[in-house]
Amino acid sequence: MSAVVSPLASPIAVLIVDDEAPARARLRDVLADIATDLPNEVVAEAENGVVALGVIAAQKVDVALVDIRMPTMDGVEFASHLSQVEDPPAVIFVTAYDAYAVQAFELSALDYLLKPVRSTRLLAALRKLPPQPAPLSKAQLARLPQAARSHLACHERGRLLLIPVAAIIYLKADLKYVTARTREREFLVDESLTHLEEEYGDQFVRLHRSVLVARDAIIGFARSGADDADTQWQAMLRDVPERLPVSRRQWPLVKSLVRRSGV
Repeated sequence: MSAVVSPLASPIAVLIVDDEAPARARLRDVLADIATDLPNEVVAEAENGVVALGVIAAQKVDVALVDIRMPTMDGVEFASHLSQVEDPPAVIFVTAYDAYAVQAFELSALDYLLKPVRSTRLLAALRKLPPQPAPLSKAQLARLPQAARSHLACHERGRLLLIPVAAIIYLKADLKYVTARTREREFLVDESLTHLEEEYGDQFVRLHRSVLVARDAIIGFARSGADDADTQWQAMLRDVPERLPVSRRQWPLVKSLVRRSGV
């Protein structure tokens, strides 16, 4: 059943997320065309998912109209990060590629629109807006056939921080969390090291049962001075002083991978 909107109801707060300015302008025009039937207000625009998540952290958004193919962070990854956002907006994917329709609904998107967007179709989609959009579950995300994420998420003092995977030097498991180390600092992420290894196996290599390291971060090896029968070598890393233990079991693999990369 379509939602009934009172003439006195507050306008729907809309965020437009698309890397192309003409596409964002087109959506603004279509939203203006349907404003009499369904009051709405474009509260912000964003050219990628990273910027969009920043907008959502700063202000209330009821629904995000999201392109799928965007640089830096695409629409699918943006939608997956919303599962960690308090009071997330509903998502309507807007794209020229209908092959993404199945993925859109696996992500529990409110709807899926093909470009060029027609006013009647957008109106119908917005009328399905629920009072409280449900966050994405881990089970839904696990079924999604998507590429490796460009960013990991970290909750810190009530904020959602995004960590570029390209900036991560190593990932270390510690109890229920994983520490992601960049050149500047450490972040705690609520992730499984095993899952991260599966997702980023082409970028990271396991040194030890509790450590993954970026392959291009290894600059050499040194003999371990620790009294540990499981480790003989330590990996030396770029940009950080830490040396990470390499287990005897992983040493042949690590050594061969590093030799191939020219270290």
